[in-house]
Amino acid sequence: MRLHLAVGLFCATTCLFAIAGAEDPYRFFSWNVTYGDIYPLGVRQTGFLINGQFPGPDIHCVTNDNLIINVFNNLNESFLLSWSGIQQRRNSFEDGVYGTTCPIPPGKNFTYILQVKDQIGSFYYFPSLAFHKAAGGFGGIRILSRPRIPVPFPDPAGDYTVLIGDWYESNHTVLKAHLDGGKKLPFPDGILINGRGPGGASFNVEQGKTYRLRISNVGLQNSLNFRIQNHRLTLVEVEGTHTLQTTYSSIDIHLGQSCSVLFTADQPAQDYYIVVSSRFTNPVLTTTGTLRYSNSAGPVSGPPPGGPTIQIDWSLNQARSIRTNLTASGPRPNPQGSYHYGLINTTRTIRLANSAGQVNGKQRYAVNSVSFVPADTPLKLADYFKIEGVFRIGSISDNPYGGGIYLDTSVMNADYRAFIEIVFQNDEDIVQSWHLDGYSFFVVGMDGGQWTAASRNGYNLRDGVSRCTTQVYPKSWTAIYVALDNVGMWNLRSEYWARQYLGQQFYVRVYTTSASLRDEYPIPKNALLCGRASGRSTRPL
Repeated sequence: MRLHLAVGLFCATTCLFAIAGAEDPYRFFSWNVTYGDIYPLGVRQTGFLINGQFPGPDIHCVTNDNLIINVFNNLNESFLLSWSGIQQRRNSFEDGVYGTTCPIPPGKNFTYILQVKDQIGSFYYFPSLAFHKAAGGFGGIRILSRPRIPVPFPDPAGDYTVLIGDWYESNHTVLKAHLDGGKKLPFPDGILINGRGPGGASFNVEQGKTYRLRISNVGLQNSLNFRIQNHRLTLVEVEGTHTLQTTYSSIDIHLGQSCSVLFTADQPAQDYYIVVSSRFTNPVLTTTGTLRYSNSAGPVSGPPPGGPTIQIDWSLNQARSIRTNLTASGPRPNPQGSYHYGLINTTRTIRLANSAGQVNGKQRYAVNSVSFVPADTPLKLADYFKIEGVFRIGSISDNPYGGGIYLDTSVMNADYRAFIEIVFQNDEDIVQSWHLDGYSFFVVGMDGGQWTAASRNGYNLRDGVSRCTTQVYPKSWTAIYVALDNVGMWNLRSEYWARQYLGQQFYVRVYTTSASLRDEYPIPKNALLCGRASGRSTRPL
């Protein structure tokens, strides 16, 4: 068995050398996914552990590194990991969502072959099937700049991953059954910081030194606010983009979003509260961790500092202040501002409206009235093998038409190398959070009310932040520009996980007639085949 695995891993690695080139380093990971008892809110639950850890281990890598991640599924159910923010250049086969990748069966393994091509920054991975995200199995990803690429701030004394998210005391199977029964999820039971409940997480610092926190909201339902008692936070990076270094007393991090902040341990030596609280909810959920000075004179004192609660304007103004540092380098030495997105004419406008309703007496969510249902075969495999009847191109329209919700396997076609505008229209009374796999996009505008063509007059066409996940405020819109330079089948989804599970997602098929490896890699030799793709062959080595 071990010999077969070793041979398979060698073959997979050999394939990658042929594609990526031997000059980029390789990092190898072997992960065992198991069930385990966890007690994040003081109640025993069945969680997902990776190598015995909850949350899972961090991935540390450098721009252009090749990541060989061998995942052993020791659960009694199928499993997949997806890599939020990792663009999978020319290789959507490895994206790890059901529309692109066959699940890993129980008792089997699969080796992901990823390259963090031309990327830096803070991201995370998570389990993408069923409602597994409610059981753990997530962890941080940090992509460091190559040694000779300047970073617009000095090396910090420490660099911490901070995974925050709302949490339920119920097991993921109970939550899934609730949704399958056509019901909405109840309000979460608490908030976790790095898998720990109130008072459980702590971070050690030395007085006078500066630290980096890579914060990701890996939760299921709520936007969160992050703050540290008596300390200021300087935003330096958002999902792979170095930002203008704006300082805040606290920062909103919406579902699925990641960012990096710097803070200096410049207060009297004692312990201080780290506070994470829910936004736009009633009641407000709050949890705390501890910032512990090495020469601390005493424990935390007084009540945890308060933060914003239901104020939308506060959050909107902060979001608009997050801008790209045009003079800083990104993954390459040239300045981030050298790509003048505002001077490129868009060739297509897509307007997407989210909605909620009932279909056959059960709760569903939709985009432009289409509520996504998974096919029996991953869409990317069906496309590659030209299997008819799995999905229909054009099964979702470019604009909302206001009709009732209906079920379909929605796929939108898009031309490779087109430069498009997408407008997210949110007519509901909750915050939405949208993520696009395979890409970063420029957030050019957000405001209240209905989007119109005149809304473009207020767009930021100079230094809008480039990221992969954006929020849309209640009764509001957000507009993005996207350069479709990555061929593949890419998931565009709500990060509100119950809404994603019940249909608020679809796939964008970025297509070219070219068969060149410069445009898209061939199917991986070790690709799992399932559904109507079962029994077919991938390709010779």
